[in-house]
Amino acid sequence: MKEKVFIKTFGCRTNIYDSELLKKYIKDYEITHKEDEAGIIIINSCTVTNGADSGVKNYIYNLQRKGIKIILTGCGAFSKGKELFDKKQIFGVLGTSEKSKINDLLNTKKNFYEIGNLNFIDKDIVNQYEHHTKAFIKIQEGCDFNCSYCIIPSVRGKSRSIKEDVLLEQAKILAQNGYNELVLTGTNIGSYGLKDHTSLGKLLQKLGKIQGIKRIRLGSLEPAQLDESFFEILDENFIERHLHIALQHTSETMLKIMRRRSHTKNDLALFQKLASKGFALGTDFIVGHPGESEQIWQEALQNFKEFNLTHIHAFIFSPRNNTHSATLKNTINGQIAKERLNILKSIVKENNYNFRKNHQNTKLEILVENKKDDIFEGYDQFFNKIKIHSLKDISKEWLSIEKYNIKEEYNEVVLKA
Repeated sequence: MKEKVFIKTFGCRTNIYDSELLKKYIKDYEITHKEDEAGIIIINSCTVTNGADSGVKNYIYNLQRKGIKIILTGCGAFSKGKELFDKKQIFGVLGTSEKSKINDLLNTKKNFYEIGNLNFIDKDIVNQYEHHTKAFIKIQEGCDFNCSYCIIPSVRGKSRSIKEDVLLEQAKILAQNGYNELVLTGTNIGSYGLKDHTSLGKLLQKLGKIQGIKRIRLGSLEPAQLDESFFEILDENFIERHLHIALQHTSETMLKIMRRRSHTKNDLALFQKLASKGFALGTDFIVGHPGESEQIWQEALQNFKEFNLTHIHAFIFSPRNNTHSATLKNTINGQIAKERLNILKSIVKENNYNFRKNHQNTKLEILVENKKDDIFEGYDQFFNKIKIHSLKDISKEWLSIEKYNIKEEYNEVVLKA
């Protein structure tokens, strides 16, 4: 009987992709989806914040008590792998460039530390996703930005793009395998192709022509990287009507402290342009970064309200080792930072509700993704959740819904039998 391996994925969509790729390389072991069956657990880790590190460490601690053989991969392999390995808290460390070696390394039955390099590009592709209704395609790795708070370039490396022909072939295979919705992911997808004389917009133009692809969602974008080729495809039906564009802050002073490449005035003009085209708009936002005085916060808050954001991933600043921000003074009280966080979330929650009310006559195009407590759930083209009551099994189906109820946090519909 083969020994069983469980893969635990933390963090972003890129890690979801990498975990699926890891499964392809594991030949002599059985992949299980039940953690308590596994003798080996591979942790695909996230290290973007201290909270992410703590989540991984707590998970490792609980596994140690059970005597599980633990392999660490993902971003945390670079930031915490050596420390955990030297303390014998994990069995092995696998750098993201070394994924293809996993089967051979497990077969040696010996501890290993294979950190690899940050210059790699995956040579293999993922053509099937277990337990997912949509497919993820990683289009690039790394980031050339130097934001003062961010550890990711040091654990993912400089930006490099996967060749266009490889991505188009992968998309065709996924479409043939029944995946009608694609999610483009990477460390900084707006930088796609810039070193190869192409762009994200040009890639999207070609992906949209592939038969079988109904909708393409995009990972987080940088406002400074959106070019004319991107704007040209915004009216295409295959582009989801939700875009996530990372602002990080809405004070010009804070953007300078954070060493961002964007400017509040330009960002606002961009968001207003996209909103006029009917897009729901989301962003990342860091509160409590050193230097965020009460005056700067009030300025940022006033600006923030003008963006009419419908989705947000906001979090409290977390100092990361070997970043410029970790050396800065003028730190912000944790309680104040939490209050600011909640203010932003409250504003966006209301914006989202109003957005859905204003679009109540819009037909919703929904991919049903899962079922919880006998209620189906999916997301529409605006990336808003909808709960669906149906006696029929509608798992993984596409639905066009014209009449639905608008609740405070989601939409809801009862389908006739």
